[in-house]
Amino acid sequence: MAKTSSVEREKKRSKLAKSHRSKILNIKEQLRQLYIEAVAPNANYDTVYAQIEQLQEKLQRIPRNAHVTRGRRRCQITGRSRGVYRKFGLCKTKVREFAMLGWIPGLRKASW
Repeated sequence: MAKTSSVEREKKRSKLAKSHRSKILNIKEQLRQLYIEAVAPNANYDTVYAQIEQLQEKLQRIPRNAHVTRGRRRCQITGRSRGVYRKFGLCKTKVREFAMLGWIPGLRKASW
């Protein structure tokens, strides 16, 4: 069983990421447009790069834990962070245990 504080921290991160998701995506889309604009042959580089810097500063002011990549996948039962299968949302030990009990449809121990 994982420490409760670790599990709660992950919950807090995912909640924070959900709340800031639209803001982050909006800023990134604006940055993409400005990068395209900067490559154009008739672009005014000073104004475009000034806008890019402003948007990058906005993005940096968002809390680190608000980014999706900071999160870590955890087992839904034990909270273990290592060896978690995406398909089941369970760690390897629980997948094996449940497969042996026949609780995961279509999954069984290999034999050849």
